[in-house]
Amino acid sequence: MITVKTFIFSPFQENTYVVYDESGKGIIIDAGCYDEQEKQTITLFLEQHKIQPILLLSTHGHLDHNFGNKFLMNTYNLPLYAHQADARILSQAGVFAGIYGYEMEDSPVISHEVIDGETIHAGNTEWIALHLPGHSPGSLAFWQKEQKIVFVGDVLFNGSIGRSDLPGGNFDTLIHSIKQKLFSLPDDTIVYCGHGPTTTIGNERKTNPFLK
Repeated sequence: MITVKTFIFSPFQENTYVVYDESGKGIIIDAGCYDEQEKQTITLFLEQHKIQPILLLSTHGHLDHNFGNKFLMNTYNLPLYAHQADARILSQAGVFAGIYGYEMEDSPVISHEVIDGETIHAGNTEWIALHLPGHSPGSLAFWQKEQKIVFVGDVLFNGSIGRSDLPGGNFDTLIHSIKQKLFSLPDDTIVYCGHGPTTTIGNERKTNPFLK
């Protein structure tokens, strides 16, 4: 059985997820913890619930989803799983942070380059990676088939979709990724977004104004 803990971090109000199963091993998806208080919040949760994080997964390379990469990778000796197409964005995160008025060290390099359709093992749970370009070239979703949950980063939101006007983004590609891959998942699949509340595939298929 999978448990999902959501943290809302940084002024960007980004969703960072700690996901773990009965083995006590877990994954961290999108390390958005920015300041010392936020870093302490996530480490205290892991300690209190006796969770051993074993993987850091990045849905995409934008800075708000990777503020805490270096801290968490160093603290827990975690490998960073991400798509190679976002390697350059990750490597320039510190530069982009400065443009927005934030201080950030560049993310460590990708430890494992995730490919479309790859199965990722964590504890007793298997995740299927889906490559969903359009918001960024290397955007990924992580799908757990049996429990019907998917983490989509900034590709799809409750009632909206991700931006496509940032470097490497493309609107037509984004829509294609959603309709061809995410909408192939069962309607009752719970969608954990990079910002904002959860939704379901069925709800977005029926009501999302960008996807009519």
